[in-house]
Amino acid sequence: MTDDPAAGATLAPAMALPFDADSLASPLSTERMTLRPIEPGDSDDIWEYQRLPEVLRYIPWPVRDREEAHVHTLKRAGMRRLAEDGDAFHFVMALRGERSMARVEEYGHRDRVVGDVMLRISSTQHAQLELGWVLHPAFQGRGLAAEATSEVVSFAFEVLNPHRLNAHVDVRNLASAALCRRLGMRLEATLLEDVWDDGWQDSSIYGLLRREWETQRDSSAS
Repeated sequence: MTDDPAAGATLAPAMALPFDADSLASPLSTERMTLRPIEPGDSDDIWEYQRLPEVLRYIPWPVRDREEAHVHTLKRAGMRRLAEDGDAFHFVMALRGERSMARVEEYGHRDRVVGDVMLRISSTQHAQLELGWVLHPAFQGRGLAAEATSEVVSFAFEVLNPHRLNAHVDVRNLASAALCRRLGMRLEATLLEDVWDDGWQDSSIYGLLRREWETQRDSSAS
């Protein structure tokens, strides 16, 4: 006899893990952007939106000075492997034709990073990933977040093979809630006062199943 309650249970279909960013043959590409792993040279561009109060209002980042933000970018640039619960990987939104704030003499000419998209393992056992994103407010209203996240959602289901994708959204963040719906995600729950941010705030949980994404993909292709 075993004390393991899961003994004898049928295992869920496994995700395609481990995944290493170095295994990407080429960056993802959309009509206006290149989506690639974060690099150290992206620090100046990321600082331009990471420091803004209107961004920090909805993302659980502390206020950082420029050097602290650079260290944070280096940390995220090193997060290139998905294997266990909590592991995360970030694509930057490099907007083609928009000049980067990075030092040309050190990093060369490059497209400006205007946001990033995160994939994080919520549960390897239950084949679940979490999706997150941030976009510089100066570039909002142009459909860039939808363009980038839609491409990353397709990458997630096609390459990593999760059963479901989740997104956690501050209920005050109406733009992100609208983006979830645009991605075909459904509102599944509202968590009351689960986050302290100058007062207790509520969070919304959105979800998308693999079979739902496949139906959307097939419908758009027909």
